[in-house]
Amino acid sequence: MKNYNYNNQVAEILLEIEAIKFSFKELFILTSGKKSPVYVDCRKLISFIEERNKILNYANEYFINQKIKFDILAGGETAGIPYAAFLSQILQKKMIYVRKQSKGFGKNKQIEGFYEKGQKAILIEDLATDGGSKVSFIETMRKNGLLVSDIFVIFYYDIFDLKKSPLSSMDVKIHSLCTWKNILEVMSIKKMFSNSEIENIKNFLADPDKWRNKYG
Repeated sequence: MKNYNYNNQVAEILLEIEAIKFSFKELFILTSGKKSPVYVDCRKLISFIEERNKILNYANEYFINQKIKFDILAGGETAGIPYAAFLSQILQKKMIYVRKQSKGFGKNKQIEGFYEKGQKAILIEDLATDGGSKVSFIETMRKNGLLVSDIFVIFYYDIFDLKKSPLSSMDVKIHSLCTWKNILEVMSIKKMFSNSEIENIKNFLADPDKWRNKYG
């Protein structure tokens, strides 16, 4: 979306509830084991009802404005499941959820819920970095006969070259309500950090490995 206020309102909400955290002295350790001065936790949003509802309404408007059509919402395990459930209720559309891997017992399914082959699904997640983590979900859905061409997330890093991501060959589009650009704009407008600290964050986002070599 190109609506400045719309994106920045989402950025403000994420900053206000501290779903996006910054630490310049004690760096965060990411799942990859790498260090970072920033940490994004969109799971936190599910506990803030008013803020959550605002963002869900923005998502609904986004689907309408962008004319995104789908039959069923697919929540990615685990963070995407609550958002898919919330949106399923608002949109009155069916929902399923997709496991990262099969259970290994029972029916050994990776997709839970009812769906039919040929239905168009949209993958719902909380956030996306380079999009690579979404590949297995999309492969699973397509293997089971679902059509997938769209991914929707609340927050998208939008700092990586998707052409270099495994997602690039899958013919899917990532949709989001907020990116780092919006976060940095709001931080600057509200003077939440000094100019030097904001520049430090920008330097990290521009080249994380170079930044880590210098500070991490």
